[in-house]
Amino acid sequence: MTEREQYIEKTKAKIDEWNAEIDKMQARMEAAQADAKIDYQRNLEELRTQRDEAEAKLRDMRAASDEAWKDMKSGFDTAWGGIADAFNSAMSRFR
Repeated sequence: MTEREQYIEKTKAKIDEWNAEIDKMQARMEAAQADAKIDYQRNLEELRTQRDEAEAKLRDMRAASDEAWKDMKSGFDTAWGGIADAFNSAMSRFR
């Protein structure tokens, strides 16, 4: 497996983890009282936005040629760090 394939698989696995966390938050929201649901909905929207941004970056990486991927990797690493931080920050409000 190439470095690119490993990187894509690692990124996909993280997004899958995020999807599982979003599903858990959705279940908690559905069980919450009405006033708490508003907060859950707001945070879930933020989580989904971050996840969608990460999925878009992953699609870009998959579609890039090997040469373009090498150029994209450092930019992706920077963007991924910001996305992951925002996702984790939003998740911390649920805990």
